[in-house]
Amino acid sequence: MTSIGIIGSGFGALSVAIELRRAGHTDLRLWERAHAIGGVWRDNTYPGAACDVPSPLYSFSYEPYAGWSHRYAGQPQILRYLQRTADKYGITPLVQFGHDVVSAHFDEDAASWTVRFADGREQVVDILVSAVGQLSQPALPSIPGVDTFEGQAFHSARWRHDVDLTGKRVAVVGTGGSAIQFIPHVAEQAAHLTVFQRTPSYILPKPDQRIGSIYRAALRRVPGALRGERAGWWTFGEQFSRGLDDDSKVGKVISATALKHLAVKVKDPELRAKLTPDYPVGCKRILFANTYYPAITRPNVHLVADGIASVTPTGVVTDAGTAHDVDVIIYATGFDSQEFLESIDITGVAGQKLAEQWVDGARAYLGIYVPNFPNLFLSYGPNTNLGGGSIVYMLEAQARHIRQAVDRLVAGSYRTVEVTRDAEETYDREVQSKLSHSVWAHCNSWYRHASGRITSNWPGSTHPYAQRTKTLEPDAFEWA
Repeated sequence: MTSIGIIGSGFGALSVAIELRRAGHTDLRLWERAHAIGGVWRDNTYPGAACDVPSPLYSFSYEPYAGWSHRYAGQPQILRYLQRTADKYGITPLVQFGHDVVSAHFDEDAASWTVRFADGREQVVDILVSAVGQLSQPALPSIPGVDTFEGQAFHSARWRHDVDLTGKRVAVVGTGGSAIQFIPHVAEQAAHLTVFQRTPSYILPKPDQRIGSIYRAALRRVPGALRGERAGWWTFGEQFSRGLDDDSKVGKVISATALKHLAVKVKDPELRAKLTPDYPVGCKRILFANTYYPAITRPNVHLVADGIASVTPTGVVTDAGTAHDVDVIIYATGFDSQEFLESIDITGVAGQKLAEQWVDGARAYLGIYVPNFPNLFLSYGPNTNLGGGSIVYMLEAQARHIRQAVDRLVAGSYRTVEVTRDAEETYDREVQSKLSHSVWAHCNSWYRHASGRITSNWPGSTHPYAQRTKTLEPDAFEWA
């Protein structure tokens, strides 16, 4: 029986585990470093944490849910959804909690992966699936003096609920997707809030609303209602993705809508100028929020657009030399999105290190398969992130493709499957060519590697990717 190990327990890991289990593969184990299922939706518990993709689309297609309380679900409800789904499909008993994977080594003679954990234990599996995602390792900024601050300091992805912000002087470093969700809550508690912004974002109004009991009842009782609702939001997401192409008419509409939203919410021309992006829409992540601009205009909130020179024992000093003394610093500085699997030492054939192979940026055939690393599959790998649409749709497509590869491996009594270098290189050239005509080619963002390669995102909407991964192409692989 083929043994399969999956690293993680978020949407990606559950997608693969459920797909494989439904196909009859029973020797599955999921390794989770924490003590609960959920991935980023377990870890990110900051105030206001919610999804910016409509709930009917940010869920598994085979497990629609009629009980969402809001169009855009909050973190607690998404986490409960993941836990219920894992229970329903028999995945929860397969999860080994407290298993922090630190290395994986491919044994060519045995055609297996030896996986080592932080406590020194080891397990051996035939197939290894990494579902750690692109946004799992919080990143602190490389600012001089970060370790010298004498007050309370923490990253938004590791929120300190034991730190009372009431009446405190608080600094927030960063204004990305997490920050715009929790800043309104912090602004209501803090005596004074200083927000340090490096780059302003395009922010669209969020068409969120509470879903009433009558509507939820209709979704449960009317045949096809849940699937119809999901299809509608999927269609909207596909059109939204078109706005990320160069010279897109959809992009112009998105830009105009965001700037109008800014003009309506922020009347102070000086503050509005600080909040106005100077780059093409979509080049950096487009955000959705209704309460961020009102929070920024509160009398106890100050937006600083100067760069940060250093952190001192008492606060933050800007490049202009201005010192801001604070009691608490909250870092909303994102994740190590370019360090794909860097936290795990992965060694393939002939001692090849994955980190060395990816020194100029991560790359993988279909975002799933890497030459020199047989029987290694990636969920939410390179070039599978999205600027629009739902990543869950992409994860399901990847899981189906992985299942086809595993099915053929088992049915053909093969020991290993490995993508050919030619297939991977041809695919990569195609993807990078399309990305060169996207808005992401025009600015630096967390989508790009230091080498200049766009390593995070898929070029375009989700349907072409689903079609590309629909059928396994055996000739793209070496079967042995």
